Amino acid sequence: MDQIAITAEVPKSPWGATTTKVVCPCSFTDVMSEQLAKQLDDESHYFPDFSNVSAALDAGEERETDSDLMLAQMLQMQFDKEFDTQLRTEEKKFNGDSKLSISFENYRMVHPYEASCSSEDEVDWQDSCDDPYKADKPTTTPRRGFTGKGKNITTKHDEVVCGRKNTARMDNFAPEINVGDGLGMDLKLSNQVYNSLKQHCYAEQRRSARLHEKKEHSTAEQAVDPRTRLLMYKMVNAGILENINGCISTGKESVVFHANGGSMEKNAVPDECVLKVFKTTLNEFKNRDKYIKDDYRFIDRFSKLNPRTIIRLWAEKEMHNLARMKKAGIPCPEVVVLKKHILVMSFIGKDHVPAPKLKEAMLGSEDMKRAYYQVVHMMQQLYQECNLVHADLSEYNMLWHEGKVWLIDVSQSIEPNHPHSHEFLFRDCRNVATFFQKGGVSEAMNMYELFNVVSGLQLSGDSEAEFLAQIEALEKMNEDHVQRRGKKMYTFSDGGPPLLHDEDD
Repeated sequence: MDQIAITAEVPKSPWGATTTKVVCPCSFTDVMSEQLAKQLDDESHYFPDFSNVSAALDAGEERETDSDLMLAQMLQMQFDKEFDTQLRTEEKKFNGDSKLSISFENYRMVHPYEASCSSEDEVDWQDSCDDPYKADKPTTTPRRGFTGKGKNITTKHDEVVCGRKNTARMDNFAPEINVGDGLGMDLKLSNQVYNSLKQHCYAEQRRSARLHEKKEHSTAEQAVDPRTRLLMYKMVNAGILENINGCISTGKESVVFHANGGSMEKNAVPDECVLKVFKTTLNEFKNRDKYIKDDYRFIDRFSKLNPRTIIRLWAEKEMHNLARMKKAGIPCPEVVVLKKHILVMSFIGKDHVPAPKLKEAMLGSEDMKRAYYQVVHMMQQLYQECNLVHADLSEYNMLWHEGKVWLIDVSQSIEPNHPHSHEFLFRDCRNVATFFQKGGVSEAMNMYELFNVVSGLQLSGDSEAEFLAQIEALEKMNEDHVQRRGKKMYTFSDGGPPLLHDEDD
């Protein structure tokens, strides 16, 4: 039988040349024997046993590096340490100052040496069950309500026991309520003090909720709440508007933004538009219910219990009033679309520059006179053709554009049969007459003459008090008339107001 020579390589150093150890020749039968196989297996595992590599690393002892396995373990452990350090840095950077933190501990490379000597990741004492600084639990009375006997009896109403209980109950307050640090102190709060603190805690929670609700669901000056912002984004995404550029003006009732028009399937969209966003939280509207609650178009839908619905009614009312004015040929913005409390209209101005208000426009004597006659004619059209009273007409609600006057802000406009319509009309006449008389228009009528010209009535009075007394008598008649007839549809008649059906609005 052939002889087989078996050789084995024994490394002396990982960087040195290997030496070959020649084993004496043996037969094939010996090779196949189990004893020789075991001997060869023992010789092949010549590497030293460094299972506790971490001990060598931590002790800092110099060991022989004649084993590739030990070197690989040492290098891998050093690499894992660097990886864990970088992971902690990334975790700290990711969490920052956030109250809610995310842990990367599951991605760490855990080694045996960390189980015994690692001190960096020890559990904080605040998270442990054995808190050395934890305050002792207050002594409680048993169910029977007292402890002790005779003179040493202590009931559940004892001042000291109740005081300690009240101090311990402060831990149940909301996290945002700072109750102080009483660790190690024998604090005792009376029932009166504890009840006052508890009521203050509840009041602060309700106040915080109100402020949060107001911030999230309100339209502030030059800013919009998330719901309004979402509506504006939807208009842009739908292609109605190309983009929204910025705020033009702000007022007590609304915020006006400029936008570039897009396109719609049914109606044409102007190149330049304005978005009138009615403020969703406004105390001013609480005092202006009289403008809308007696309007027959909205009397069935008016409700004081829902402010957001009232704001939408204001936007809808302005849309209806502008539609009437546009039909009568009065210069005013053209309505594009209404989305809840956002009214999109045509822009009165050019190249992102809004038309100046009549108060701010620098008009000559001829332009001022022409503007006066235009205003008087528009007031007559509003009252006689559109069946409306502006109710807030002044030099601040009229614009000067392309050589003529444009009317804006008609959300509060009412009909002549409103119980306070003539009172508001007289106020408009006073504002218009005063402005143009101060502007140097010699032909300007006084407020009494202007009221009679616009309304078609022939009231007389030597003083404002007498004139207002007659107006109040008319309003009383109108109020009784409205209560008797309820809602009424207007029809065309010779020389009378035009037909104003609901669909015309």
